[in-house]
Amino acid sequence: MYKKLVNFVQDTYKTKDFIPLHAPVFTGNERDYVNDTLDSTFVSSVGKYVDDFESRIETLTGAPRAIATVNGTSALHVALYLAGVTPGDIVITQALTFVATCNVIHHLGAEPLFVDVSETSLGLCPVALSSYLDENASLNAAGECVHNGTEQIIRSVVPMHTFGHPVEIDEIVGICIKWNITLIEDSAESLGSYYKGGHTGTFGKFGVISFNGNKIITTGGGGVVLCADSELGAWAKHVTTTAKAPHPFEFYHDEPGFNFRMPNLNAALGCAQLEVLPKFLKKKRELAFSYERFFADSDYRFVSEPEYATSNYWLNAVICPSLKARNELLEKTNASGVMTRPVWQLMNRLPMYRKARTGSLIVSEQLERSLVNLPSSVVSMTGETDA
Repeated sequence: MYKKLVNFVQDTYKTKDFIPLHAPVFTGNERDYVNDTLDSTFVSSVGKYVDDFESRIETLTGAPRAIATVNGTSALHVALYLAGVTPGDIVITQALTFVATCNVIHHLGAEPLFVDVSETSLGLCPVALSSYLDENASLNAAGECVHNGTEQIIRSVVPMHTFGHPVEIDEIVGICIKWNITLIEDSAESLGSYYKGGHTGTFGKFGVISFNGNKIITTGGGGVVLCADSELGAWAKHVTTTAKAPHPFEFYHDEPGFNFRMPNLNAALGCAQLEVLPKFLKKKRELAFSYERFFADSDYRFVSEPEYATSNYWLNAVICPSLKARNELLEKTNASGVMTRPVWQLMNRLPMYRKARTGSLIVSEQLERSLVNLPSSVVSMTGETDA
């Protein structure tokens, strides 16, 4: 399989040079907009491109308010803070995720609790979530969801739209309403992905998106907090700019804020990237369907979008028939200059989260042993990497 795959990827990208997993593409107005910020001298957190970038994200996603931050991790930090997560709380998320999610929970003094992912979406499984809460939680007199074994408050649930594939969000929303838990969507990987016509990140109280260099579009480093209403948006903007009260010259800060505002320089890059996002999405979906056809008559199962969703196919993935097959595919493709990677090691295997509570993680463990990500950079179907 690996020889055929290497040839397929090299033919697709029309090169025998090293092929990365996901590289940024700059063929639009990126240089013009970035140079404009240099000419204006407004390169930091004040400037027209920051406001423009936020407005464009609001239009794209339908979110009432979008607040730009320095990266996706800081966006999640702000969202959890605004959701009231405090030391000793529990935040439920998936073990199959990027470590930044758990690190933010930890740095707020809370504890992650891991439940399984869905075979349908690869994101947080609503059945696993509901089962865990039914067996281990109750509502106290104040209406708060409490873990029966520890009396800790379960403050938030953070599902991730893994590789850009939307989770079964309607079911998760219903569970969070039933248990009075704040829903925060980790949409870091899913810009341009839709669940039944609604953009990911707009179903909970907050959603977060990443614009790291390896995402579908990039600001170099950047993130955004999607807020369910304008009041939450105003609060998010306030705390991301050190919680400084407006005044012509006095420095007065009314709560412990963050210095997380996206610089104008990065936002300029993001505005240019958003202009070509529709083309990127089209070409990424074409690439995904090409992979799907390639693996169709093999023992390797390509990860396709759920029936209810339209995915951005940020990172394409294939499920190998065995651990041995996975390891061979990883070793041979990387040795041939075609970058592939395994999915993240489960968070509960990492030393700092080894003692975290978990539900059953059968699907997560299966994916850990079998899933491989494939080169997913934007590429035209004629073979030229472009916009």
